[in-house]
Amino acid sequence: MKTKFILHGGFTTGEKQENNPFFQEILSSAPSETKVLLVYFAKEPDRIAKNREEDIEQFNRDKGDKILSFEVATEDLFPEQVKKADVIYLHGGHSGKLLDALKKFPNLGQLFGGKIIAGDSAGANVLTAAFYSQKIGVSEGFGLVPIKIISHYREENKDKLNEVRPELDTLFLPEYHFKVFYSDTSHRKVDRS
Repeated sequence: MKTKFILHGGFTTGEKQENNPFFQEILSSAPSETKVLLVYFAKEPDRIAKNREEDIEQFNRDKGDKILSFEVATEDLFPEQVKKADVIYLHGGHSGKLLDALKKFPNLGQLFGGKIIAGDSAGANVLTAAFYSQKIGVSEGFGLVPIKIISHYREENKDKLNEVRPELDTLFLPEYHFKVFYSDTSHRKVDRS
């Protein structure tokens, strides 16, 4: 099985969430009994319980006839947790915080091999070679998806990555939109309807 990456442009807090197509895509190629690893390394600790509850509710709403089990990632057990999971969901939050946490695992690409990796906002940012975030500006990601990305895309940010890694394409990803990539860098665009 190839590694599947699903990059999401992020969500807007407090607005009506339109996430069903994203979560359906995450689960579309998952096995009938799916282990989901929820990664909240980008979040403040006081937000994790609420995000966990919301994410489990969303996954269950879109699971179809799949049987899902969930685990919240911890930095101490992360490599072992990833090995047991089918889906790794990198929740959004602070890109810098997520980068710092994941830098502790130098074999991240190998660890994620053959898995379904979904990232929204900060989660999508760190998977790419370079990204722009309103909080930290331009930064390098892990390059697991060899592109540049601007999540929460707005027209005024379109030139933010022009001077960085010009050989790479830039993905402009508005909120509630996502794109799917595979380990061989083939991709298909999937937008909400």
